[in-house]
Amino acid sequence: MVEPTSVFRSPGNLAMEGGRGAPSEVLQEERQCGHGVPPSSEASSVKRSGWGLLFTGVVGGALVAVYAVATPFITPALRKICLPFVPATAKQIENVMKMLRHRRGSLVDIGSGDGRVVIAAAEEGFTAVGYELNPWLVWYSRYRAWRAGSSATFYISDLWKVTFSQYSNVVVFGVPQMMPQLEKKLEQELEEDARVIACRFPFPHWTPDHVVGAGVDTVWAYDMGTLRGREKRP
Repeated sequence: MVEPTSVFRSPGNLAMEGGRGAPSEVLQEERQCGHGVPPSSEASSVKRSGWGLLFTGVVGGALVAVYAVATPFITPALRKICLPFVPATAKQIENVMKMLRHRRGSLVDIGSGDGRVVIAAAEEGFTAVGYELNPWLVWYSRYRAWRAGSSATFYISDLWKVTFSQYSNVVVFGVPQMMPQLEKKLEQELEEDARVIACRFPFPHWTPDHVVGAGVDTVWAYDMGTLRGREKRP
């Protein structure tokens, strides 16, 4: 004698058997509880949710990567004075090279940024060096010099901790806040035959010997011997 088999049906099974005589109250309860959503709709919803999370993750990761790469380039390159990195224009470099005509010897770019001024000077025969506090910019400058086959040299250093007495040509792309302090430092350290070339902003108390360009491309040249001669006059 075979005993009747007891069959357990979950509410989901009952819903699927609704066309075969499932009680109407069970169907009504399932609709209220949400068990009556077609499986295909649930799968589509899950798929859309997955793609949404993936897209959000990709976009978020890209933004983090951009921030990580860009931040070192746009944060202040010098800590004592806020000096953000702003690349020199082609015209500015051209004007700097004009101020260096007929001059030789060593050259230093204070806050050398991405190295373009130093590399251009090295191509003109100068023993060119750049000092930059931002290590990312120094590494990038070294890479650019390597690609160009340039003899330009770059150091990671704070300009306020470097002595510039060994350089006969000094280039600086400064900001107004730093120029008075740098003016005093260079006047104390540089030799008589040194020339200082300021870009974008002039020194506040010095009278330039030469000026070339206009607007943001203006370049001022100061000869230390002339400056000291003016100071000695009664």
